[in-house]
Amino acid sequence: MNPLTFFPSRTVSLYMGRLFLARTFGILAALVLVLQALDLLSESGKILAHAGNGDAEIWRYVSLRAPEIIARFLPFSVLLGTILTLIQMNQNSEIIALKASGLSAHQVLAPLLLASLGVALLSFAFNDRVVSRATATLDQWQTVDYGPLPIDRGDRTNVWVRDGDDLIEVDQIRGRGATALLGNVTVYDRTGGTLVSILRAPKGRREGNGWRVDGATRFDVARGTLTPIGSVVIAQGVRPDQFTLSRVDADGLSFHALSSAISDLADAGRPTMALESSLWHKLSGPLSSVLMPLLGAVAAFGIARSGKLFVRAVIGMGLGFAYFVADNFALAMGNLGAYPPFLAAWAPFLLFFLIGETVLIRTEE
Repeated sequence: MNPLTFFPSRTVSLYMGRLFLARTFGILAALVLVLQALDLLSESGKILAHAGNGDAEIWRYVSLRAPEIIARFLPFSVLLGTILTLIQMNQNSEIIALKASGLSAHQVLAPLLLASLGVALLSFAFNDRVVSRATATLDQWQTVDYGPLPIDRGDRTNVWVRDGDDLIEVDQIRGRGATALLGNVTVYDRTGGTLVSILRAPKGRREGNGWRVDGATRFDVARGTLTPIGSVVIAQGVRPDQFTLSRVDADGLSFHALSSAISDLADAGRPTMALESSLWHKLSGPLSSVLMPLLGAVAAFGIARSGKLFVRAVIGMGLGFAYFVADNFALAMGNLGAYPPFLAAWAPFLLFFLIGETVLIRTEE
């Protein structure tokens, strides 16, 4: 069977696609203008409060904040664009004409689903290449109260690394790679989960496949004795990047960069469930645009003269907003470790896909 027969005619498909995309991006532009203006009212005072900041910094803030707003409200725009498109076609009896020609509900929605898939791919690329970089830069800029951005020389504080059963705490790390210097090192020597001894040293440096610490002392937990041991090599096999990993901000990293960071954190023995949820959500989030035509389709079917078209539109919006609430809730549960990462990212999508299909079939009947 030719897959193109699943779609209406080329003319109808292009007409519906243009109508849908025009309304979607028109609503998105209006939302971004209003929300950016409101956000700027609250932040412009903080930006200008720093000496030397002016109009250039205001526009710089807009260029960094606008991508975040676009990424957040694009699925909302797809939902509203779907409902407005289908309401117009319903009022003009175009849906009735398509149904009378023998098309099923899924065939009527096919052009919108294909267009929304294109929006989802565009959203993923935009989030991955633009939004992640803008978010990382804006977070750093806000950390210094919109002042000059400091140069990141790789200094880190309060870093924990797992070495087998042992735990290593370092108060400060200076530099990167093989030249990294450790300050105030504490090694918790454990056997089978039981603490055996505690080694402390004021400094350490890379040597061979391990780290040499000087002026070390070892406290024997069982005997309660403290013994100076001088210079000793610890953490054999622990890489420099395991010490220099900073706090990972999932929103400020691309999909590939976040995947690499999760791998490094897992090698360092650090928890990664919250980051894994965010990694999966970088796929399920943009793909939510494909759900919106399905959830908003309730506005397409039914006789417009029945007076229930507005109610149908409200039901469609209700289903769409319920998805966003469920999605945020599941992601929060994933960040807390209550849900497995895959479930936290994909369960709302799969649930509302089934709900949308059920409502569509029932509405068509």
